[in-house]
Amino acid sequence: MEDLKRFIRSIPDFPKKGILFRDITPLIGDGYAFRETIDVLVEHYRDKEIDKIVSAEARGFIFSGVLAYVLDAGVVPVRKPGKLPYKTLSEDYELEYGKNTFEIHRDAVKKGERVLVFDDLLATGGTASAICGLVERLGGEIMGVAFLIELESLGGRKKLKGYDIHTLIKY
Repeated sequence: MEDLKRFIRSIPDFPKKGILFRDITPLIGDGYAFRETIDVLVEHYRDKEIDKIVSAEARGFIFSGVLAYVLDAGVVPVRKPGKLPYKTLSEDYELEYGKNTFEIHRDAVKKGERVLVFDDLLATGGTASAICGLVERLGGEIMGVAFLIELESLGGRKKLKGYDIHTLIKY
């Protein structure tokens, strides 16, 4: 996975001063790097009998559709408030630089469905923890939580204790 690191661009002071943003657009823009990323994720989850891939906007959507296609699973979008047209559940969460809320359709995950949660980045763990909370409130079983990148110094794994966590690139 070290080979994939060269496709991650570091941008200082984005989205605000003091944050070092890990930009994945070079990785998703390169056919080899994107395919390699998907192949590694699929290999890890191929035998887990995943029913749904749940991810948050916007970068998570790029990966979740492809993963769902290959794993023969459905896709469930998690979005910011007011973006989903049907009845929703919501969950507040903290980022390394603020607070936000996620929503999911109330009928998006059925009781007992096996779910893979995907997010492009594990930082403080707030985003993934909120998504897992929504899935579990709907009765879904979290089979794994996958990330393209993990910022180890921010300790996000602590908020996800008890889940099977898989990350491809660590900083």
